[in-house]
Amino acid sequence: MFEFPVLVGDIGGTNARFAVVDAKGEAPRTLSHEATAGHADPSSAIRAALAKDRAATGDGAPPPRSVILAIAGRVDGPEVQLTNAHWVVAGERIARDFGLSSAVVVNDYVPVAAGAAGIAPSDLTPVGPNLENPGGARVVLGPGTGFGAAALVPYSHHLAIVSTEAGHTDLGPADAFEETVWHALERVEDRITVETVLSGPGLARLHAAVRHVRTGKPHAKLDPAAITEAGLNASDPHAAEALELFGRLLGRVCGDLALTFLATGGVYIGGGIAPRIVKVLEAGGFRADFERKAPFAAMMKTIPTSVITVHDPAFTGLAALASEGEKFVYHGQMWRRPA
Repeated sequence: MFEFPVLVGDIGGTNARFAVVDAKGEAPRTLSHEATAGHADPSSAIRAALAKDRAATGDGAPPPRSVILAIAGRVDGPEVQLTNAHWVVAGERIARDFGLSSAVVVNDYVPVAAGAAGIAPSDLTPVGPNLENPGGARVVLGPGTGFGAAALVPYSHHLAIVSTEAGHTDLGPADAFEETVWHALERVEDRITVETVLSGPGLARLHAAVRHVRTGKPHAKLDPAAITEAGLNASDPHAAEALELFGRLLGRVCGDLALTFLATGGVYIGGGIAPRIVKVLEAGGFRADFERKAPFAAMMKTIPTSVITVHDPAFTGLAALASEGEKFVYHGQMWRRPA
């Protein structure tokens, strides 16, 4: 389906990361990371990334012939609005801008799911028991600027990738303390969803709510990176408590998705936050909340949970889609130049 070289891109609400797969079966060659807010549209960011590559390689690399872009948004038409940024992504427009033969646009967790099919144990950090992978469906998810999730489901001789909007499902409290936090939580469009709390902005909301509950006074939200650092070094007890609560809620949602897809093959956590707080996940209530799913608690104990620690995991999956596309079944926006 794809002519090589294939340009691949992982476009989030904050950054757009690009790479090139020069030939079938080769590993992606990383280009630049471009700030989404620093460009008017995707083509502008692609031009900048390719220009930097030409400067670095001395114009020796051939130009891309096709493109696969993974975007943080719902892919439901020829033009896709990013969920947490101003860009509108249209595969045909990008293909015409760069003279490409084909363009594919998928949800950003499609390639993460594809990459999970062959992920190496060295690219994972188990959280909880180091369980052997028993096979079956897998779930990949991740809190970052937003919250993404997808499932990788064996289907005949193929692997079906099921995109989801799990980040926009409702999330409620499970005990008395959480109920008080929920009353103090900032709502988004009058809702508290998974993404409202399990994301970078969500961590800021949790921290502000925990401080409000503990001090009796409302507080402005702080930068999520600062909260993470203060929580990990114990310089702010409210930040530490917010991180611990974040971990428990993440475990609960991971368990819900594992039940939804009967993900006996494991749950793989990506995104920008989880790799930074592995110690919190290991020491806190993440695994207990993951397993607390009566009447299926015994089954949950057999499902491995791991944090993806490889850098830019979407690139591995995008390369797999480019080189082994016949192996996967997935939904996306697909355009091919007329013959």
